[in-house]
Amino acid sequence: MLHGLATQPIERRLPATERMEGALEPGMIGLIDGCVAGESRSQQKVYELFYGKMMAVCLRYTKNADQAKDILQDGFIKVFRSMDRFNRSGSFEGWIRRIMVNTAIDHFRRTKNAYLLLGTDRSIEDFENQDEEDILEDVGQEEELDLKPADVINAMQKLTPAYRTVFNLYVFEEMTHKEIADTLGISVGTSKSNLAKAKHNLKKLLKKEHKLL
Repeated sequence: MLHGLATQPIERRLPATERMEGALEPGMIGLIDGCVAGESRSQQKVYELFYGKMMAVCLRYTKNADQAKDILQDGFIKVFRSMDRFNRSGSFEGWIRRIMVNTAIDHFRRTKNAYLLLGTDRSIEDFENQDEEDILEDVGQEEELDLKPADVINAMQKLTPAYRTVFNLYVFEEMTHKEIADTLGISVGTSKSNLAKAKHNLKKLLKKEHKLL
């Protein structure tokens, strides 16, 4: 099912606002105990239960399915290695998701030394005097574009790693710019600029795909 070894521990965590709301899901205690005991059957069951949802998370942080599968595999290795650290006071799915997000961030830290740069086409100063709401309206205008989830994921995979990562953390993980800056080791201004440019590029990509320009 899984092969290879994860190269980094999961000491770095998303901040508290990456919430694990709610109680532990029904039926999970036995599976968790089995995983802690190293039972392959329990690990296989957890893998099967959460593969689809976690693959969707990984796809949003990557440029293609192969890259997403690599991150997913590393993420599950970390999940099983860290199972004894899960305190069982919140959502098991939320805990797994947090590990997957951290694994995606670690992946780009290792493979792209400058992946958080803004790029050469526009700079921070292009956005610093503009209100974020004035730069772009929400890209999620499904009634206008008739979008499917796959359309959005495909467009997100065409963003640069910098824009894609900040967009994910802000929109899907509901982190503040300060939290994103602390997590990625960038400035708040860079986080805001990357988000604005991500929205701009994403909207252009979606309109182009639907021939609405």
